[in-house]
Amino acid sequence: MLVQCLRLHSFRRFETVEFTPRPGFNLITGDNGSGKTSLLEALHLLAHGRSFRGRVRDGLVRQGDPALQAYVEWVLPDQTPHRAGLRHTGSQWQARLNGQDVHLISQLCEALAVVSFEPGSHALVDGGSEGRRRFLDWGMFHVEHDFLPLWRRYARALKQRNALLRQTRVDAQLEAWEYELVHAGEAITALRDAYISALQAPLHHLLPRLLPDAGAITLSLQPGWRRHELALADALLLSRERDQTLGYTSLGPHRADLKLQLRDLPGRESLSRGQTKQLALCLLLAQATHLAQALGHWPVLQLDDLGSELDRRHQACVLDVLAQTDAQVVITGTEPLSALPSSPLPVSLFHVEHGVLRQQD
Repeated sequence: MLVQCLRLHSFRRFETVEFTPRPGFNLITGDNGSGKTSLLEALHLLAHGRSFRGRVRDGLVRQGDPALQAYVEWVLPDQTPHRAGLRHTGSQWQARLNGQDVHLISQLCEALAVVSFEPGSHALVDGGSEGRRRFLDWGMFHVEHDFLPLWRRYARALKQRNALLRQTRVDAQLEAWEYELVHAGEAITALRDAYISALQAPLHHLLPRLLPDAGAITLSLQPGWRRHELALADALLLSRERDQTLGYTSLGPHRADLKLQLRDLPGRESLSRGQTKQLALCLLLAQATHLAQALGHWPVLQLDDLGSELDRRHQACVLDVLAQTDAQVVITGTEPLSALPSSPLPVSLFHVEHGVLRQQD
Protein backbone atom coordinates (compact mmCIF):
# COMPACT_ATOMS: atom_id res chain seq x y z
CA MET A 1 0.00 0.00 0.00
CA LEU A 2 1.54 3.28 -1.14
CA VAL A 3 0.05 6.65 -0.19
CA GLN A 4 0.74 9.13 -2.98
CA CYS A 5 -0.99 12.27 -1.71
CA LEU A 6 -2.58 13.55 1.48
CA ARG A 7 -4.36 16.93 1.44
CA LEU A 8 -5.74 18.59 4.55
CA HIS A 9 -7.92 21.64 5.08
CA SER A 10 -8.66 23.17 8.49
CA PHE A 11 -6.90 20.31 10.25
CA ARG A 12 -5.48 21.48 13.60
CA ARG A 13 -3.07 24.35 12.82
CA PHE A 14 -3.03 23.73 9.04
CA GLU A 15 -5.26 25.92 6.92
CA THR A 16 -4.21 23.91 3.84
CA VAL A 17 -1.36 21.44 3.41
CA GLU A 18 -0.39 18.75 0.91
CA PHE A 19 1.90 15.84 1.73
CA THR A 20 3.26 13.62 -1.07
CA PRO A 21 5.15 10.75 0.59
CA ARG A 22 7.41 8.48 -1.43
CA PRO A 23 8.18 4.76 -1.24
CA GLY A 24 10.59 3.78 1.51
CA PHE A 25 11.29 6.11 4.44
CA ASN A 26 9.67 9.52 4.74
CA LEU A 27 11.12 11.68 7.51
CA ILE A 28 9.19 14.78 8.59
CA THR A 29 11.13 17.15 10.83
CA GLY A 30 10.02 20.29 12.60
CA ASP A 31 9.92 21.98 15.97
CA ASN A 32 7.54 20.74 18.62
CA GLY A 33 4.08 22.05 17.87
CA SER A 34 4.87 22.70 14.19
CA GLY A 35 2.18 20.30 12.97
CA LYS A 36 4.20 17.28 11.85
CA THR A 37 2.22 14.89 14.06
CA SER A 38 -1.02 16.18 12.50
CA LEU A 39 -0.06 14.61 9.17
CA LEU A 40 0.20 11.18 10.79
CA GLU A 41 -2.93 11.87 12.79
CA ALA A 42 -4.90 12.58 9.61
CA LEU A 43 -3.90 9.29 7.97
CA HIS A 44 -4.73 7.48 11.20
CA LEU A 45 -8.14 9.18 11.29
CA LEU A 46 -8.92 8.04 7.74
CA ALA A 47 -7.82 4.47 8.46
CA HIS A 48 -9.26 4.03 11.96
CA GLY A 49 -12.18 6.45 12.09
CA ARG A 50 -10.63 8.09 15.15
CA SER A 51 -7.58 10.12 16.10
CA PHE A 52 -4.85 8.68 18.29
CA ARG A 53 -4.92 11.96 20.26
CA GLY A 54 -8.57 12.01 21.30
CA ARG A 55 -11.95 12.83 19.84
CA VAL A 56 -12.40 14.86 16.66
CA ARG A 57 -14.35 17.55 18.50
CA ASP A 58 -11.42 18.09 20.89
CA GLY A 59 -9.30 20.35 18.73
CA LEU A 60 -8.91 18.54 15.40
CA VAL A 61 -10.95 21.16 13.55
CA ARG A 62 -8.92 24.34 13.07
CA GLN A 63 -10.13 27.06 15.42
CA GLY A 64 -12.78 29.23 13.80
CA ASP A 65 -13.45 26.85 10.89
CA PRO A 66 -16.67 24.81 10.54
CA ALA A 67 -15.11 21.45 9.59
CA LEU A 68 -11.90 19.67 8.73
CA GLN A 69 -11.36 17.98 5.37
CA ALA A 70 -8.91 15.17 4.64
CA TYR A 71 -8.29 13.66 1.21
CA VAL A 72 -5.96 10.78 0.39
CA GLU A 73 -4.86 8.94 -2.76
CA TRP A 74 -3.07 5.58 -2.67
CA VAL A 75 -2.28 2.58 -4.84
CA LEU A 76 -2.01 -1.13 -4.10
CA PRO A 77 0.77 -3.38 -5.45
CA ASP A 78 -1.26 -4.08 -8.60
CA GLN A 79 -1.24 -0.29 -9.20
CA THR A 80 -4.99 -0.03 -8.62
CA PRO A 81 -5.64 3.63 -7.68
CA HIS A 82 -7.87 4.53 -4.74
CA ARG A 83 -9.02 7.81 -3.27
CA ALA A 84 -11.01 8.78 -0.22
CA GLY A 85 -12.19 11.96 1.41
CA LEU A 86 -13.60 12.83 4.82
CA ARG A 87 -15.31 15.97 6.09
CA HIS A 88 -15.85 16.17 9.85
CA THR A 89 -17.42 18.95 11.92
CA GLY A 90 -16.58 17.28 15.22
CA SER A 91 -20.09 15.90 15.59
CA GLN A 92 -21.05 14.90 12.04
CA TRP A 93 -19.08 13.38 9.19
CA GLN A 94 -19.40 12.82 5.46
CA ALA A 95 -17.09 10.61 3.40
CA ARG A 96 -16.54 9.34 -0.11
CA LEU A 97 -14.52 6.38 -1.33
CA ASN A 98 -13.56 6.04 -4.99
CA GLY A 99 -16.27 8.48 -6.04
CA GLN A 100 -19.06 6.84 -4.00
CA ASP A 101 -20.73 8.10 -0.83
CA VAL A 102 -19.75 6.20 2.31
CA HIS A 103 -22.57 5.49 4.76
CA LEU A 104 -20.56 3.54 7.34
CA ILE A 105 -17.16 4.72 8.57
CA SER A 106 -16.05 1.07 8.56
CA GLN A 107 -16.13 1.14 4.74
CA LEU A 108 -13.47 3.84 4.77
CA CYS A 109 -11.41 2.09 7.44
CA GLU A 110 -11.49 -1.21 5.57
CA ALA A 111 -9.99 0.34 2.44
CA LEU A 112 -6.95 2.02 4.02
CA ALA A 113 -4.64 0.18 6.44
CA VAL A 114 -2.33 2.29 8.62
CA VAL A 115 -0.43 1.13 11.73
CA SER A 116 0.72 3.97 14.01
CA PHE A 117 3.29 4.02 16.81
CA GLU A 118 2.92 7.25 18.77
CA PRO A 119 3.63 8.56 22.27
CA GLY A 120 0.40 7.07 23.60
CA SER A 121 1.11 3.58 22.23
CA HIS A 122 2.62 2.47 25.54
CA ALA A 123 -1.00 2.14 26.78
CA LEU A 124 -1.23 -0.98 24.64
CA VAL A 125 0.95 -2.59 27.32
CA ASP A 126 0.39 -0.64 30.53
CA GLY A 127 -3.06 0.84 29.89
CA GLY A 128 -6.57 -0.53 30.35
CA SER A 129 -8.08 -3.50 28.55
CA GLU A 130 -10.06 -1.36 26.09
CA GLY A 131 -6.93 -0.45 24.12
CA ARG A 132 -5.84 -4.07 23.83
CA ARG A 133 -9.33 -5.15 22.69
CA ARG A 134 -9.25 -2.41 20.08
CA PHE A 135 -5.82 -3.65 18.94
CA LEU A 136 -7.15 -7.20 18.50
CA ASP A 137 -10.40 -6.16 16.86
CA TRP A 138 -8.74 -3.78 14.38
CA GLY A 139 -6.43 -6.55 13.24
CA MET A 140 -9.28 -9.04 12.85
CA PHE A 141 -11.38 -6.44 11.07
CA HIS A 142 -8.82 -6.42 8.25
CA VAL A 143 -8.17 -10.17 7.97
CA GLU A 144 -11.40 -11.88 9.11
CA HIS A 145 -14.44 -11.14 6.95
CA ASP A 146 -16.79 -12.65 9.54
CA PHE A 147 -15.62 -10.43 12.38
CA LEU A 148 -17.49 -7.18 11.68
CA PRO A 149 -20.95 -8.76 11.18
CA LEU A 150 -20.43 -10.81 14.35
CA TRP A 151 -19.36 -7.75 16.34
CA ARG A 152 -22.37 -5.76 15.16
CA ARG A 153 -24.63 -8.65 16.12
CA TYR A 154 -22.99 -8.85 19.53
CA ALA A 155 -23.12 -5.08 20.12
CA ARG A 156 -26.83 -4.98 19.24
CA ALA A 157 -27.63 -7.87 21.60
CA LEU A 158 -25.55 -6.28 24.36
CA LYS A 159 -27.36 -2.98 24.00
CA GLN A 160 -30.75 -4.70 24.17
CA ARG A 161 -29.81 -6.85 27.18
CA ASN A 162 -28.53 -3.78 29.04
CA ALA A 163 -31.76 -1.92 28.34
CA LEU A 164 -33.83 -4.85 29.61
CA LEU A 165 -31.68 -5.21 32.74
CA ARG A 166 -32.56 -1.64 33.71
CA GLN A 167 -36.29 -2.42 33.72
CA THR A 168 -38.04 -3.09 37.02
CA ARG A 169 -39.14 -6.57 35.94
CA VAL A 170 -37.24 -9.07 33.80
CA ASP A 171 -38.71 -8.99 30.31
CA ALA A 172 -39.41 -12.22 28.45
CA GLN A 173 -37.16 -10.94 25.65
CA LEU A 174 -34.10 -11.20 27.87
CA GLU A 175 -33.46 -14.87 27.10
CA ALA A 176 -33.75 -14.24 23.35
CA TRP A 177 -31.16 -11.46 23.47
CA GLU A 178 -28.91 -13.58 25.69
CA TYR A 179 -29.10 -16.30 23.04
CA GLU A 180 -27.89 -13.77 20.44
CA LEU A 181 -25.19 -12.54 22.79
CA VAL A 182 -23.91 -16.06 23.41
CA HIS A 183 -23.78 -17.17 19.76
CA ALA A 184 -22.05 -13.99 18.55
CA GLY A 185 -19.84 -13.78 21.64
CA GLU A 186 -18.56 -17.36 21.42
CA ALA A 187 -17.75 -16.86 17.71
CA ILE A 188 -15.89 -13.58 18.41
CA THR A 189 -13.91 -15.29 21.16
CA ALA A 190 -12.90 -18.12 18.82
CA LEU A 191 -11.72 -15.59 16.22
CA ARG A 192 -9.73 -13.71 18.87
CA ASP A 193 -8.08 -16.95 20.00
CA ALA A 194 -7.03 -17.77 16.44
CA TYR A 195 -5.79 -14.23 15.80
CA ILE A 196 -3.66 -14.20 18.94
CA SER A 197 -2.12 -17.52 17.92
CA ALA A 198 -1.30 -16.07 14.48
CA LEU A 199 0.55 -13.12 16.09
CA GLN A 200 2.93 -15.42 17.94
CA ALA A 201 5.10 -16.20 14.87
CA PRO A 202 5.92 -12.58 13.90
CA LEU A 203 6.42 -11.72 17.57
CA HIS A 204 8.86 -14.61 17.92
CA HIS A 205 10.86 -13.07 15.06
CA LEU A 206 10.69 -9.46 16.25
CA LEU A 207 11.20 -9.75 20.00
CA PRO A 208 14.91 -10.82 19.93
CA ARG A 209 15.67 -7.77 17.78
CA LEU A 210 13.57 -5.12 19.53
CA LEU A 211 13.33 -6.37 23.13
CA PRO A 212 15.94 -9.14 23.57
CA ASP A 213 15.83 -8.93 27.39
CA ALA A 214 12.34 -10.43 27.29
CA GLY A 215 13.62 -13.80 26.11
CA ALA A 216 10.24 -14.90 24.76
CA ILE A 217 6.61 -13.84 24.90
CA THR A 218 3.36 -15.74 25.23
CA LEU A 219 0.04 -14.14 24.32
CA SER A 220 -3.26 -15.44 25.61
CA LEU A 221 -6.85 -14.28 25.73
CA GLN A 222 -8.73 -13.46 28.89
CA PRO A 223 -12.16 -13.86 27.28
CA GLY A 224 -14.21 -11.73 29.68
CA TRP A 225 -15.71 -14.53 31.76
CA ARG A 226 -14.42 -17.65 33.54
CA ARG A 227 -14.42 -19.75 30.39
CA HIS A 228 -12.51 -22.62 32.01
CA GLU A 229 -15.38 -23.00 34.50
CA LEU A 230 -18.53 -21.95 32.64
CA ALA A 231 -19.97 -21.62 29.16
CA LEU A 232 -20.96 -18.04 28.32
CA ALA A 233 -24.67 -18.91 28.48
CA ASP A 234 -24.32 -20.26 32.02
CA ALA A 235 -22.17 -17.31 33.09
CA LEU A 236 -24.79 -14.83 31.87
CA LEU A 237 -27.55 -16.72 33.65
CA LEU A 238 -25.67 -16.79 36.94
CA SER A 239 -24.77 -13.10 36.70
CA ARG A 240 -28.29 -11.96 35.76
CA GLU A 241 -29.34 -10.86 39.24
CA ARG A 242 -26.10 -8.96 39.81
CA ASP A 243 -26.32 -7.40 36.36
CA GLN A 244 -29.86 -6.20 37.12
CA THR A 245 -28.53 -4.44 40.22
CA LEU A 246 -25.69 -2.90 38.20
CA GLY A 247 -27.86 -2.06 35.20
CA TYR A 248 -25.43 -3.48 32.65
CA THR A 249 -23.82 -6.73 31.48
CA SER A 250 -20.74 -7.24 33.64
CA LEU A 251 -19.11 -10.08 31.73
CA GLY A 252 -18.62 -11.29 28.19
CA PRO A 253 -16.32 -10.62 25.20
CA HIS A 254 -16.77 -6.86 25.60
CA ARG A 255 -14.75 -7.26 28.82
CA ALA A 256 -11.98 -9.37 27.25
CA ASP A 257 -8.28 -8.61 27.57
CA LEU A 258 -5.00 -9.63 25.96
CA LYS A 259 -2.57 -11.19 28.45
CA LEU A 260 1.16 -10.69 27.82
CA GLN A 261 3.64 -12.99 29.56
CA LEU A 262 7.39 -12.39 29.13
CA ARG A 263 9.73 -15.26 29.97
CA ASP A 264 12.70 -13.26 31.32
CA LEU A 265 11.08 -10.02 32.46
CA PRO A 266 8.49 -9.29 35.17
CA GLY A 267 4.85 -8.60 34.46
CA ARG A 268 3.89 -5.67 32.25
CA GLU A 269 3.17 -3.50 35.29
CA SER A 270 6.86 -3.74 36.33
CA LEU A 271 8.46 -2.94 32.96
CA SER A 272 10.49 0.24 32.59
CA ARG A 273 9.06 3.01 30.42
CA GLY A 274 11.50 2.16 27.64
CA GLN A 275 10.70 -1.57 27.78
CA THR A 276 7.00 -0.79 27.69
CA LYS A 277 7.42 1.27 24.52
CA GLN A 278 9.61 -1.42 22.91
CA LEU A 279 7.03 -4.10 23.68
CA ALA A 280 4.20 -1.95 22.32
CA LEU A 281 6.16 -1.42 19.11
CA CYS A 282 6.78 -5.19 18.85
CA LEU A 283 3.03 -5.81 19.08
CA LEU A 284 2.22 -3.20 16.44
CA LEU A 285 4.88 -4.43 14.02
CA ALA A 286 3.77 -8.02 14.56
CA GLN A 287 0.25 -6.94 13.67
CA ALA A 288 1.53 -5.17 10.55
CA THR A 289 3.56 -8.25 9.55
CA HIS A 290 0.56 -10.53 9.94
CA LEU A 291 -1.57 -8.09 7.96
CA ALA A 292 1.03 -8.06 5.17
CA GLN A 293 1.03 -11.86 5.07
CA ALA A 294 -2.77 -12.04 5.00
CA LEU A 295 -3.40 -9.26 2.45
CA GLY A 296 -0.29 -9.64 0.32
CA HIS A 297 0.89 -6.06 0.93
CA TRP A 298 2.13 -4.00 3.84
CA PRO A 299 0.04 -1.37 5.59
CA VAL A 300 1.50 2.12 5.88
CA LEU A 301 3.70 2.32 8.98
CA GLN A 302 3.82 5.56 10.99
CA LEU A 303 6.20 6.33 13.86
CA ASP A 304 5.63 9.64 15.57
CA ASP A 305 8.53 11.38 17.33
CA LEU A 306 10.69 8.25 17.23
CA GLY A 307 13.76 10.12 18.48
CA SER A 308 12.14 10.93 21.83
CA GLU A 309 10.37 7.58 22.20
CA LEU A 310 13.46 5.35 21.89
CA ASP A 311 17.18 5.86 22.49
CA ARG A 312 19.62 5.82 19.56
CA ARG A 313 20.54 2.15 19.87
CA HIS A 314 16.93 1.04 19.83
CA GLN A 315 16.12 3.49 17.04
CA ALA A 316 18.79 1.80 14.92
CA CYS A 317 17.31 -1.64 15.65
CA VAL A 318 13.83 -0.43 14.69
CA LEU A 319 15.02 1.20 11.47
CA ASP A 320 16.92 -1.96 10.54
CA VAL A 321 13.72 -4.00 10.99
CA LEU A 322 11.69 -1.50 8.95
CA ALA A 323 14.30 -1.42 6.16
CA GLN A 324 13.73 -5.14 5.60
CA THR A 325 10.02 -4.70 4.88
CA ASP A 326 8.31 -3.45 1.74
CA ALA A 327 6.31 -0.95 3.74
CA GLN A 328 5.99 2.76 3.16
CA VAL A 329 7.22 4.32 6.41
CA VAL A 330 6.52 7.82 7.74
CA ILE A 331 8.58 9.03 10.71
CA THR A 332 8.45 12.38 12.51
CA GLY A 333 11.10 14.00 14.68
CA THR A 334 12.57 17.31 15.69
CA GLU A 335 15.78 16.45 13.81
CA PRO A 336 17.00 13.86 11.28
CA LEU A 337 17.72 10.37 12.59
CA SER A 338 21.38 9.41 12.46
CA ALA A 339 20.64 5.80 11.48
CA LEU A 340 18.60 6.67 8.39
CA PRO A 341 21.42 7.43 5.90
CA SER A 342 22.63 3.80 6.00
CA SER A 343 19.21 2.45 5.08
CA PRO A 344 18.98 0.41 1.85
CA LEU A 345 15.58 2.01 1.22
CA PRO A 346 15.17 5.47 -0.31
CA VAL A 347 14.80 8.32 2.17
CA SER A 348 12.63 11.38 1.47
CA LEU A 349 12.97 14.40 3.75
CA PHE A 350 10.25 16.92 4.60
CA HIS A 351 10.25 19.89 6.96
CA VAL A 352 7.34 21.70 8.63
CA GLU A 353 7.68 25.32 9.71
CA HIS A 354 5.01 27.93 10.45
CA GLY A 355 2.28 25.62 9.13
CA VAL A 356 4.05 25.06 5.80
CA LEU A 357 5.36 21.66 4.64
CA ARG A 358 8.27 21.53 2.20
CA GLN A 359 10.16 18.63 0.69
CA GLN A 360 13.92 18.90 1.03
CA ASP A 361 16.57 17.78 -1.45
